[in-house]
Amino acid sequence: MLSIIIGFVVFWIFARKLHLSKSIVPAVAIGLSVFISCVHLTLPPENNLRVALGGSLEPWALLISIFLVVYFYREILKRIRSLSIKNTQEIKSHHSSEISFSDVELDRYSRHMIMREIGGLGQKKLKSASVLVVGAGGLGSPVLQYLSAAGIGTIGIIDDDVVDQSNLQRQVIHNDHSIGLPKVFSAQKAIEDQNPYIKVKPYNRRLSRDIASELLSEYDIIIEGSDNFETRYLVNEVAKSLSKVVVSGALSQWEGQVMVFDHSLNSPCYQCIFPEKPAAGLAPTCAEAGVFSALPGVIGTLMAAEAIKHILDIGNGLNGVMLIYDAMQAETRSIKVNKATNCRICANGTV
Repeated sequence: MLSIIIGFVVFWIFARKLHLSKSIVPAVAIGLSVFISCVHLTLPPENNLRVALGGSLEPWALLISIFLVVYFYREILKRIRSLSIKNTQEIKSHHSSEISFSDVELDRYSRHMIMREIGGLGQKKLKSASVLVVGAGGLGSPVLQYLSAAGIGTIGIIDDDVVDQSNLQRQVIHNDHSIGLPKVFSAQKAIEDQNPYIKVKPYNRRLSRDIASELLSEYDIIIEGSDNFETRYLVNEVAKSLSKVVVSGALSQWEGQVMVFDHSLNSPCYQCIFPEKPAAGLAPTCAEAGVFSALPGVIGTLMAAEAIKHILDIGNGLNGVMLIYDAMQAETRSIKVNKATNCRICANGTV
């Protein structure tokens, strides 16, 4: 038994010095384990070979178990060390690339950069990206805060409203000092204070057809968080004609919904689901029906997450899926959405 152990250790040392394939050592160990097990399980106790191998399987089982634990522990440590080195090299390479990060930014985004799915490459994608947020109210507030925190390089904000006292119950990007100010400037100050390493472009006006195509063409992703169907339909039409990605959200008292429309793919559009504006009174605004204060935070954060995942090209998204969240019942449900055969927007493909 001792001679076999010494022989295996000598083989292991020579295998490492000769730089043999890493799979040879575990393969030999497995082969020996199978051989020894077969000897002890099939031959009688008095057999010379079984006696030479110790006479019992128990010490071998213990020894093999110890070997396997040590071997796999070493392999796991090597894997962790390799990933750590890779992430460090990736961060350093991007620090000196065309889109670079200051030392402060490297520290700021470090929790992103150490994630396998993001890393330095992903953070570079975020810094290179541009996102237009339509609406700086209930949904726009958390969207803007998390896009800014994530390090989106350019963020556009379009809204023609001013901050009102009644907004502060849910529009958390604004405060008492913002009352009476245009929402786009209030939001701009808030996210620039949050992250001074991003570029913010405010548009203090309503999105209209005469500027929509030119404006949307400047951005990679459109996040639609307005509170009226006219703007939603306009964003849908123009984004469809430009093959843009739209992340859409809506609220109603206790319930909210999130959808993604990737118009670069053959996906349904907003008017496939809502072909016509609801009759008066069927879809009241927040001012008319009220809204639970925390609901915009939940839905807006989901919208920001979908936009960030799309930029990074990771995970499963909500393209062609309506995610509905019911805050009262603490329930979520998903509905698969298909293209409507009679949708005029999808049929035309242009505005």
